[in-house]
Amino acid sequence: MAGFVNNLLILVLLFQNICLGFRGPLSVFKRYKYTSRSLSSECLGSDQTVISFGLSDFALDIRMPAVTPKESDTYFCMSVPLPVNDEAYVVDFKPHASMDTVHHMLLFGCNEPSSTENYWDCDEGTCKDKSNILYAWARNAPPTRLPKGVGFRVGGETGSRYFVLQVHYGDVSAFRDKHKDCSGVTLHLTHQKQPLIAGMYLMMSVNTVIPPGRKVVNADIACHYKRSPMHLFAYRVHTHRLGKVVSGYRVRNGQWTLIGRQSPQLPQAFYPVKYPVDISYDDILAARCVFSGEGRTTETHIGGTANDEMCNFYIMYYMEAKHAVSYMTCTQNANPDMFRNIPQEANIPIPVKSDVLKMMHGHHEETKNSDASSLLQQARKEEEEILDQETKDNDASYLLQQAKKEQTEILDQDFHIEEAMEWPVLDLKLGQVSGLALDPEDNLVVFHRGDRVWDENSFDSKFVYQQRGLGPIEQNTILVLNPSNAKLLHSTGKSLFYLPHGLSVDKNGNYWVTDVALHQVFKLGANDKEPLLILGVALQPGSDKNHFCQPTDVAVDPITGSIYVSDGYCNSRIIQFSPNGLYVMQWGEETSPGRSRPGQFCIPHSLALIPDLSQLCVADRENARIQCFRLETGEFTREIKHTAFGRELFAVSYVPGGLLFAVNGMPYPGEAESVQGFVMNFSTGEIIDTFMPLRKSFEMPHDIVASEDGRVFVGDVHAKAVWKFVSAEKMEHRSVKKAGIEVQETKGKGSGGINLGNFFASHKGYSRKGFDRLSTEGSDQEKDEDDGTDSEEERSASPLPPASSSS
Repeated sequence: MAGFVNNLLILVLLFQNICLGFRGPLSVFKRYKYTSRSLSSECLGSDQTVISFGLSDFALDIRMPAVTPKESDTYFCMSVPLPVNDEAYVVDFKPHASMDTVHHMLLFGCNEPSSTENYWDCDEGTCKDKSNILYAWARNAPPTRLPKGVGFRVGGETGSRYFVLQVHYGDVSAFRDKHKDCSGVTLHLTHQKQPLIAGMYLMMSVNTVIPPGRKVVNADIACHYKRSPMHLFAYRVHTHRLGKVVSGYRVRNGQWTLIGRQSPQLPQAFYPVKYPVDISYDDILAARCVFSGEGRTTETHIGGTANDEMCNFYIMYYMEAKHAVSYMTCTQNANPDMFRNIPQEANIPIPVKSDVLKMMHGHHEETKNSDASSLLQQARKEEEEILDQETKDNDASYLLQQAKKEQTEILDQDFHIEEAMEWPVLDLKLGQVSGLALDPEDNLVVFHRGDRVWDENSFDSKFVYQQRGLGPIEQNTILVLNPSNAKLLHSTGKSLFYLPHGLSVDKNGNYWVTDVALHQVFKLGANDKEPLLILGVALQPGSDKNHFCQPTDVAVDPITGSIYVSDGYCNSRIIQFSPNGLYVMQWGEETSPGRSRPGQFCIPHSLALIPDLSQLCVADRENARIQCFRLETGEFTREIKHTAFGRELFAVSYVPGGLLFAVNGMPYPGEAESVQGFVMNFSTGEIIDTFMPLRKSFEMPHDIVASEDGRVFVGDVHAKAVWKFVSAEKMEHRSVKKAGIEVQETKGKGSGGINLGNFFASHKGYSRKGFDRLSTEGSDQEKDEDDGTDSEEERSASPLPPASSSS
């Protein structure tokens, strides 16, 4: 009956708004914005309500289906499909929960929930695929409003198709009467295309330890931003009971600009950013949480229960639709020294009245109900006044105008690339793309595997190819494409290769390729049917001067004609041959356990010649670094390694003039580095730009090649695609600064995002309690039993032994 009355009330309110001429995306919700009631005793039932109003807008009610948690720190998840197939935008959130029963709620967007049950224990996960945080609530926070013209994009070709609600029931003493809970959130969605797309940036500490009795403990987080410009409009802080104040800043040219500052003991709402704050390329996002360990007798760690702690600073932002990224994270402190200059306000706790603290921590027996109600009403009143006062400041058009005024300066001295949207990346019919190169005419040469796939059955434990019976690939494996429109110009390589891998083109237009199944290197003329030169012995792996073991790449010096081969998956060496194929020398050894010294490799995967400096650079894949050596002697000269590379660096390419390009691998579960491309200053090793596709995500970028005029091509072995990027100078919309982020949304295959259960466990002093079950609102994702390995099947240098006949 209560559910019927509630729905009737909503319908009446919606009808009133329609009759009055619905205009603003928030008007429907404002009419019952602060309705106070106990949802745990007035369940709506398990049916999820979809209410249509107007021609393009509707509301979606997402509620727990009358659940009764039996243990404290229980996490329940449930999913609701997006009721439409086409693209829609979430423009408002209205929570239905009380901190009497709910510690926090998180709303995720994804394409496949972890369960099809009505609801499930979140130990099973939230999403099977990538997931994005859309909304977070705690401590009786009021509704969150988005600026006009801003929405979270869902549905369509790229948006999430399911909403997954995660509810953390902290102290379940309120359920002793076994009543049912229907906490949740109502979404307001519209089909009207929003020019600005909302997203969530989460800053969180993962290794803070608070000693018992320590009066002041700081947790600092900072990351460089290296994406397209974003504009901040709301923030939210979160700690548990020991947090005193959380502050977030933009740091630009040494100047600290406040994003937001709040006590985590007050309602944990998304508060409006008081003044417009834009984030541009190479800005630093910084946050500090101040804790006190007074009253504790043991160390307090980051964790998922009420007795653990968290340090989170959430930022809601919007970006122009063509550049939009829905979710990013920062979990490190890239520059600890900078916090010596943090504004003093970040160190000053925000006082909270004792009666408010009691109410916030659920000690209602010590406060009269009337007093608590009065306090909550007052808090809500103050919040509404703040929101109303900041409506103009938060109007997206106003913010965008202000941001663009500040961004008229173009960084002509920097190199910035973006995806070439006219490139038919999704239309190319390719096999696994393993190698790319540019020929002397700057045409794109692609080396792919046709209908052949490298999987766990391809090799035995001694690296002998097991699928010889299939014969060589019958398709042309070398394709020459027009670099402007991908039109096929020429093809060759039919019936020559078993498992293609590396590719380069010498100054005379000859193709040099490696085959990991044949364990050979080939030189092939553009118009020749038979190889001009073969190095290695067919199908025989080895480690001497005449044998290779799964060679990965080959490079030819344009000045001397010397041949360099990276060898490879089962050997850890670089071999030099004379122009006619005679062995000259080799260098390199296997990586030492626990450390990687210069000249040691764990899968030397890709080569880049720097002829003007007489150096050879190697993508040392599993050591996630670039090592450079002198061509004449093999002497180590330098290492380039960045945290943003993650655990794997697949490929490297050099452009005369001093630019180095690279692509990394997908992050492991619980790691924060995105799969992306990098542009570096070769002289300094500094990252000057990062890039990734807009239309579809990288799956496993395997090779990269760049030209002097700013074109960059990336071959993806899993997506079976070739991406094209061009310098910003070639883009018509080059009117804003370039931007990006080093540590951001982290999605591994099958992981669905950050897995803080494993991530925190890898940090010294971490308390696993709580995260064995599930990461909480400080994390965005559940514990995932699938390790989400993102590697190509060629990952390990030691293939799995062949399966037994019994299997």
